Amino acid sequence: MNNNSYKVDIQEIISYVDNHPSGKVKLAIVDIDGVLRGKVVHKKKFHSILKGGFGFCDVVFGWDIADVCYDNVTVTGWHSGYPDAEAHIDPNTFRKIPWDNNLPFFLADFSQSLNVCPRALLKKIRQQAVEAGYMPFFAQEFEWFNFEETPESIRAKSFQNPTPMTPGMFGYSILRSSLKHVFFNKLFDELGEFGIPLEGIHTETGPGVYEAAILYDDILESADRAALFKTAVKEIGQRLGIMPTFMAKWHPDLPGCSGHVHQSLWDTGVNTNLFYNENDENGMSDLMKSYVAGQLYCLPHILPMYAPTINSYKRLVEGAWAPTTVTWGRDNRTTALRVLTTGSKSARLETRVCGSDSNPYLAMAGCLASGLWGIKNGLKLEQPKTIGNGYEDFSNGVLPRNLWDASQAMKHSDIAKELFGEEFVSHFVSTREWEWREFAKAVTDWEMKRYFELI
Repeated sequence: MNNNSYKVDIQEIISYVDNHPSGKVKLAIVDIDGVLRGKVVHKKKFHSILKGGFGFCDVVFGWDIADVCYDNVTVTGWHSGYPDAEAHIDPNTFRKIPWDNNLPFFLADFSQSLNVCPRALLKKIRQQAVEAGYMPFFAQEFEWFNFEETPESIRAKSFQNPTPMTPGMFGYSILRSSLKHVFFNKLFDELGEFGIPLEGIHTETGPGVYEAAILYDDILESADRAALFKTAVKEIGQRLGIMPTFMAKWHPDLPGCSGHVHQSLWDTGVNTNLFYNENDENGMSDLMKSYVAGQLYCLPHILPMYAPTINSYKRLVEGAWAPTTVTWGRDNRTTALRVLTTGSKSARLETRVCGSDSNPYLAMAGCLASGLWGIKNGLKLEQPKTIGNGYEDFSNGVLPRNLWDASQAMKHSDIAKELFGEEFVSHFVSTREWEWREFAKAVTDWEMKRYFELI
């Protein structure tokens, strides 16, 4: 098990970069929406970057997913001139891109210059856990749909009626995975070569939908893997004429796509899973109970970190394998929090609210920070576990129904500001309010069909 305390061999990295035939290096950061933004630099430039960092235009936190500049944020904008912010690569993120001639690749962040950087936020929350004596181990799993489309073909269709990679509703299908075996095998093999080892991958219920679970590790490494996973899947797919989407809900008649986060806390020596107690009726330690209580309490305050888009809330509906109530249960897939405590090594919490459209750094930071808040404040798990249908358990409230309501709850929450700092909360909520405003301006297909002729 890796506790992320290892150090890579810098000289080995330098030697690989210097001797790579391409003479270049790919660098990337992850923006507020979880999208990779990066550049390719000459190997000589990489040497200076490795020593002293580099400038990266802070517009990556000043515009939305479509590169339209926000008019409601203060961290950067026309008022600041969109200057460069100081970024630093993390040598521990060194990878070789197997589908691109093993090109050297690194992740960077703005830990020393921007408090709104998602990776920097997670590093801060992780450090709080370490200082409290806990090693957080996490993993994220994703569901996503795959289509036989290209960027050109899907635009020619105006993003309507995409062609699924495979037909039918066929979860856990050996037949359907063999139908596209080249893509299926490349995902498992090339992701592994890229430092994203999969615990498993299979088809899910729906045409062309897969689910993959990434092997768990230290929380920062796991967030890196999860963030890179989505782009890597898209890059592997596009070479085969396949377009994956991680939208939370692409079709009203099909299941949504989750991004469940699995989590546990271990002792500093990474020998003991602190969540497990074999003598408890639910297998839960008192520490785990406080952690779960913290997440339940904070969940309505920070929901946009798990469900960040307009589309996210189309997934959070009753009877669609996604939670709608503030509930917990033991091995219950209808609750927001699913406790899994069958053994001392595998005991963990699964936060099922998170969609596949979530930013892994923010989703994991939200899980860990709220769980630690419960521990810090000595919360007791007084809320009874849900037995049976969690959709019908309203005893502790329901989740906000849309991005606007969720964002307003976070905006006015002292809990959210305590967990993540006022600057981050202000910026993040402003970006979600912007998303809502952009959606409110759009005239949808539903409106055209509903009103064009008859109204």
